[in-house]
Amino acid sequence: MSKVDRKRSVNRAPRVKLAGTVLVLMRLENGRQLRAKLHQLSTSGGLLHLEQPLDEGIKVEVIFHVGNSTVRTKARVLFPMWATQGYLQPFEFEDLGELDRRELQIDLQKLLESSAAAVIPSPDRMDTQFSDSPSPTPAPSPQQTDSESESHPTQSVLD
Repeated sequence: MSKVDRKRSVNRAPRVKLAGTVLVLMRLENGRQLRAKLHQLSTSGGLLHLEQPLDEGIKVEVIFHVGNSTVRTKARVLFPMWATQGYLQPFEFEDLGELDRRELQIDLQKLLESSAAAVIPSPDRMDTQFSDSPSPTPAPSPQQTDSESESHPTQSVLD
């Protein structure tokens, strides 16, 4: 790995894969609006899923909501990539303020932690989930006595 590659990997913001779960409104310089889905997001930019690609280098305004953050800022789109359905187009934030960047970083960190928690089982579940002993069978439910069934009549599902 070259010196430049090492430096770039150290400074690279962590990416959160959103897989299109966050919708984005994009406003072009001519006033036209487009909708897109966020595929990945970081504090430096993201990756959009679009039906049609935009020209590399154009400036847009992106508006989206992630966690507790609503981001509304200028961005510059980068070279698009063909996808099986539509295009993936990276973008980088142009003027995301420091306060907005910190709030976005907190929300992205929460998403990373919650996705890691969903993948990694808790230690108490690991003991039962991966033990060699068979899992315990549930205890049979108690039977109602005739006196209990008379005092608590049940209705038929078909009634």
